[in-house]
Amino acid sequence: MDQTARTTVSPYQVFSKAEWSSLSQGTPLTLTLEDVVRLRALNDPVSLPEVSDIYLPLSRLLSLYVEATQGLHRATRSFLGHSDAKMPFVIGIAGSVAVGKSTTARILRAMLQRWPSSPKVALVTTDGFLLPNAVLKAEGLMERKGFPESYDLPALLSFLSEVKAGRPQVTAPVYSHLVYDVVPGETITIDKPDILILEGLNVLQTSRLPKDGKAVPFVSDYFDFSVYIDADEDDLRRWYVERFMRLRETAFRDPRSYFRRYAEVSEEEAVTIANGLWDRINLPNLKDNILPTRPRADLILRKGGSHAIETVMLRKL
Repeated sequence: MDQTARTTVSPYQVFSKAEWSSLSQGTPLTLTLEDVVRLRALNDPVSLPEVSDIYLPLSRLLSLYVEATQGLHRATRSFLGHSDAKMPFVIGIAGSVAVGKSTTARILRAMLQRWPSSPKVALVTTDGFLLPNAVLKAEGLMERKGFPESYDLPALLSFLSEVKAGRPQVTAPVYSHLVYDVVPGETITIDKPDILILEGLNVLQTSRLPKDGKAVPFVSDYFDFSVYIDADEDDLRRWYVERFMRLRETAFRDPRSYFRRYAEVSEEEAVTIANGLWDRINLPNLKDNILPTRPRADLILRKGGSHAIETVMLRKL
């Protein structure tokens, strides 16, 4: 199939940065440079102009989706004669390690919270639903951390089901990147948000459907909108190694850090270790589990080598 044919059958409408930016249509930018600096993750140099060009139109689009979806829910409840609490709008954010999911999630949360209606916006990462290290070690999965099998999927599905049902005071476990493990007994509480953002590597992942036709819920079944952050494999590797090297000079030096040993090795050895971790763990997960879910996203943010978003793809089918 030639390029013209592939473009014709694509379920996405593709926008350049300039084309996408024009869709903000005068929507005021509510974030300052100081806000952006505070929200961006390590080694993700998102700028205020990029927030204006990319995230401002996205915020406007999401406001339309939220309004339309909530209207549909109200109509359905009215039809069924129900008076349940309104159903929260759930946004999923997926993509590789080091692609910038955390920054995107935090920026979107800050922007959505500042809509005129001041909605309550909660942000949860799937890291908290990773199995504890003790379990991963017992099952031989420490080098599969971040792969689908390393998560407590029933707990994650139960959490989403309760939040989506409008239940109050739903708790989620907390993960510490410092100690590289779930924190025993520590939770965060989600209390009937208007919008929930769920960020994680495999949130668009599906599984093999049972031949008997029994219901098998996927995490993405609870989403009202999903975003995949995309980049070339070589760029992802470089960003991962650069982040590893920066952490080696910062967080890894904390005596409590799980990766404290990497702060003591030479720079050359640290680069070798980072590349080895990428090749052994993150690259296979990307190829086998994360990248195949990209076509399931409602919106794809495509980054160039500078970490800046260059193309936006919005699902039209």
